Amino acid sequence: MSGLLVVGDVVTDIVARHRTPLAPATDTAAEIRRLPGGAGANVACWAARSGGVGVTLLGRVGTDEAGWHDRALRRAGVRPMLVPDGEVGTATVISLVDAGAERTFLTDSGAALRLSPADWSDAFLDGAARLHLSGYLFFAEPSRAAALRAMRGAREAGIPVSVDPASVGFLKQWGVERFLAAAQGVQALFPNADEARLLTGCAEPEEAAVALSRAFPLVAVTLGAGGALVAESGAVTGRVAAPEVSPVDSTGAGDAFTGAFLAARLSGADAREAAAAGCRAGAEAVTVVGGRPLTAHP
Repeated sequence: MSGLLVVGDVVTDIVARHRTPLAPATDTAAEIRRLPGGAGANVACWAARSGGVGVTLLGRVGTDEAGWHDRALRRAGVRPMLVPDGEVGTATVISLVDAGAERTFLTDSGAALRLSPADWSDAFLDGAARLHLSGYLFFAEPSRAAALRAMRGAREAGIPVSVDPASVGFLKQWGVERFLAAAQGVQALFPNADEARLLTGCAEPEEAAVALSRAFPLVAVTLGAGGALVAESGAVTGRVAAPEVSPVDSTGAGDAFTGAFLAARLSGADAREAAAAGCRAGAEAVTVVGGRPLTAHP
C-alpha cells in the first residue's frame, strides 16, 4: 500500500490581492481571482504534485460547482470522490491578501462541513497507507462524526492518521480541549506556530512542539519564512530552513508543506527529510496566487 487518502474541505477561493490597506466605507483597488482551494483539497494536490504516491480526496461540494472542482482535482493528479450536495452551495472563502502576502480569510463553510458518516465507507481505505484529515472537519456536525468514523476505520485497519489543526480562530471557538480529545490516537499533527502555541499554552513553538509530541508521536510545526521543526515522542528531532523566495500570497503554504511531507514519508523519507520537502513546497506555494500548485489552476 502506498496511497494517501485525504478527507477534507473543497472550497471555491476568491483571492483578492490589495497593495494598499483596506479603506473602510469606500473602494480599495485589488486583483481578484476565483480559484479552487480548500485545506484538504490543497493537501491532496500538493501530495500528488510530489509524485510517486496515489492520492484520493473525499469531500462534499455543492452541485453548482461539482464539475469544476472535479476537473481541477483530476488535472492536479488527484482522484476525486466528491459528494454532491443539492441543498447547500460549495464552501467559499474570500482571501484578502495584503502587500506583505499575508492573508485573512472570510469563510462560508457551505457543503464542506456537511460531510457525514453516511458519506464514508471503510472500503475507501483499500490501498491506502495513510489517512489525512483536514482539521476543519472537527469544527461542525456532521463532519466531525464523519472524521471520527474515518479515524476509527483507519485504526481498525492499522493505517496511521494525520491531522492539520487548520484554524486558530475556529480552534478558539470550539475549544482546545475538545479538539485534543477528538484527535486522540492521531499519529501525526501539522500545526503552524500559532496553532501549536494555542494547543499547548507554550510561548515558544519549540516548547509547543515538544509538548504536543508527547500526545502525538510526530509533530511538524511550520514557522512560515522560518522553516519548520519536527518533534517526536517528546524531543525536537529536526529543524529545517525555508528557501528564500519573494512571496505574493501565503494562502495554502501550510497545506503545501503537509502534502509534500506526507508524500515524502510515503516514499520512504525520514521525518526531517519530509520536513525539508515540505518547506520546499511551502516556499513554492507562496510564489503563486491561491493554494494549489500552479499546474492545478484552471
